[in-house]
Amino acid sequence: MPGERRRARLRALLKAAGAADLDPARVEQAFVHASAGSEQATSSNERLEFFGDAILGFAASRWLMAKYPDAPQGLLTRRKANLVSGAACAETARRLGFSELVVLGHGMDRSGAGRNETILADAFEAFLAALHDATDVGLVSRFLEKEHFVPVDRRDLGERDAKTDLQEFAQGMLRATPLYFERAEGPPNDRRYTSQVRVGDEILGEGIGGSKKAAQQSAAAMALSALRARHPAEASANAASNDDGRVIALDRRRRTPRPPRPGAPK
Repeated sequence: MPGERRRARLRALLKAAGAADLDPARVEQAFVHASAGSEQATSSNERLEFFGDAILGFAASRWLMAKYPDAPQGLLTRRKANLVSGAACAETARRLGFSELVVLGHGMDRSGAGRNETILADAFEAFLAALHDATDVGLVSRFLEKEHFVPVDRRDLGERDAKTDLQEFAQGMLRATPLYFERAEGPPNDRRYTSQVRVGDEILGEGIGGSKKAAQQSAAAMALSALRARHPAEASANAASNDDGRVIALDRRRRTPRPPRPGAPK
């Protein structure tokens, strides 16, 4: 994209973020993918993405606590997982025009990788970090609420994901929070991630995927299966409460006799 047109896009994005007076150069690094950084001997957005991920998680947790003051932890965890998911971040990034702003290496640029979900999600998180460094967490939170949290939270939560289920099960059973460790292999345009998940002192799952999040989901599913096999009674009880408190045990339900059908013998 030509320089002046690119700057106009950045200014429009900053205006949407409530930082219209900010110099676009302050957020440029957020859009430099690792493939372009290595070719141009400049800093990529990887470190910013690391910090932006933490900002997103913090802002999402605080927003959900305020919006749902009576919600149980399980429901808050599900809603947070929905807000910080790679798919949701990529969709918001795509809507805000990130696809035209991401700077890629020549090979990846020709392959159309600027529309890749992982690349867009990482750029979105990196932009949050750059915006935070240039302004403050309050402005970033207001931007997220308007452009990301409210639109995404309106949708149906759909199926539960393995990471959320593993976290709830491990915290409830073992008072332990799962920890994930990743390593990446291969060139930037064909990178594969391996994730291991540790619960307590034990590595219970390992997964491989085309993104960190996909690898983590695979590892979480393996670990969840192992824990449920070890604690079948608790797994059954956990499944019965996965509707965020709306399930009532059968022996506690009030059985109301059905009226007899017309013509049926009394």
